[in-house]
Amino acid sequence: MLAVSSKCVRLPRALAQNKRALHDLSALPSNKPVIAYGPPGRSATTGHVATVFGCTGFLGRYVVAKLAKAGTQVIVPYRDEDEKRHLKVTGDLGQIVNMEWDLRRPDQIEECLRHSDIVYNLVGREYETKNFSYEDVHVKGAGAIASIAAQAGVDRFVHVSHLNAAHDSPSAFYRSKAAGEERVKEAFPNATIVRPSIMFGYEDRLLNNIAFWPIWWKLNHMRTKVRPVHAMDVAQALANVIDIPSMPGTFNLPGPSTMTYEYLLTLVSTVTYNPVSRAPILPKSVALALAKAAQYIWWPALSPDEVIRRYIDDVDVPGDWDKFGITPDEIEDHAITYLRRYRSAENFARPVVFPATRETSSYDIA
Repeated sequence: MLAVSSKCVRLPRALAQNKRALHDLSALPSNKPVIAYGPPGRSATTGHVATVFGCTGFLGRYVVAKLAKAGTQVIVPYRDEDEKRHLKVTGDLGQIVNMEWDLRRPDQIEECLRHSDIVYNLVGREYETKNFSYEDVHVKGAGAIASIAAQAGVDRFVHVSHLNAAHDSPSAFYRSKAAGEERVKEAFPNATIVRPSIMFGYEDRLLNNIAFWPIWWKLNHMRTKVRPVHAMDVAQALANVIDIPSMPGTFNLPGPSTMTYEYLLTLVSTVTYNPVSRAPILPKSVALALAKAAQYIWWPALSPDEVIRRYIDDVDVPGDWDKFGITPDEIEDHAITYLRRYRSAENFARPVVFPATRETSSYDIA
């Protein structure tokens, strides 16, 4: 009797979960229908198929996780077999589809996006290599992906640039980002271009790098002003684009506050309970010479263009977070999460301490 009643209870629940409502049906800009079904969460199906180029990078892995967690099927283009393995578990069975690709192979690019209704381009390089220059990746590569997406009839295209992208910038990295934006607009006029500032997170090149190599963040006497933004906030903003019917234009995603390298160095020192770095402040000419010499080693090192970027302030423009439904977090809210591993054993569980203010620090500037 108990078994019969148990089945009778489960049957209506199963039928209720399969019911569809009007909000489960939506239309793409091309008027193609998108039907969502299933219980909310990881095992749901949003009806969308997204291709995320650059998914194996710092920001890309979080974008894939956000999309897959909501039930979107994600195409994961990869170059190295080991770089994409951790993405397989971010989505339910069959929701993460791995496909090998090369930036110089238009046929492989088309194969990766032919079934998608939205394409994200997160491909980027912080430094140039003998195989790929800034021009190859940020301009030609971005233009090729946008052009092929337009030809394949993809409804939405989201391109990630940088807050400081400018044609007249002294940095080749920023100039290539600006040129890439123009190439994307030519190929895909209704593209959504997102400009985040420097990001922090688990695998970042900000907090982790400051903890390891503070000397390279003392350039410009630590007066350079930046607006760090949480990688998770940017990833969520990109994931939210999929639910917005149309969003053409350029959108800035800076951090909520402006701070100097001096404050960030002090923040890392106080949070980790490590003494303030005694490394000297290098003149720009010396830093550039050392960076050029470091290009002859076989592992990635600080490039001359990165040295130039350490002297450039983040642009002072208002953020467009409200258009994505996101309120960005301050760097202090997450600093201990990413910096605790740099504490010694005796300080590992001590309370979190922040600098007294953002205007003063323990560093003496000559």
